[in-house]
Amino acid sequence: MLAAGLGVLTMSGARGAGPSAAAAPSAAAAPGAVTLDAARQAHESGQAVLIDIREPIEHARGVAAGAVLLPMSQLRQRVGEIPTDPSRPVLLICNTQNRSAATLRALRQHGYGHVSYVDGGMAEWVRRGWPVVAPGR
Repeated sequence: MLAAGLGVLTMSGARGAGPSAAAAPSAAAAPGAVTLDAARQAHESGQAVLIDIREPIEHARGVAAGAVLLPMSQLRQRVGEIPTDPSRPVLLICNTQNRSAATLRALRQHGYGHVSYVDGGMAEWVRRGWPVVAPGR
């Protein structure tokens, strides 16, 4: 059962099949990772779904416009909100990539081969001065 498996998330690195061509990793990206540049382009062009798994207190500092807010602490109860269509890549983003890499590993073990995580996370997004909006906008 997927929800039960998500309860045992670890902070280990992610492994598994790579993302779609719309959000292809660079040569330097870890397995399962998508560069921040590729993730932003895929999200903003509508080629991928960006899911922000940070917690609400972190979302309050700003989120990428149009990102789905699905806190890691709520993932077990809300896993049905993760798109299952393999033609629609899903990109997980947290603050630095630790939680999103761990979440990726759990999801991949349950058949979510179209899910990747964003290398650098929202901390790097903000460091680059890229736009953020208040949650719910």
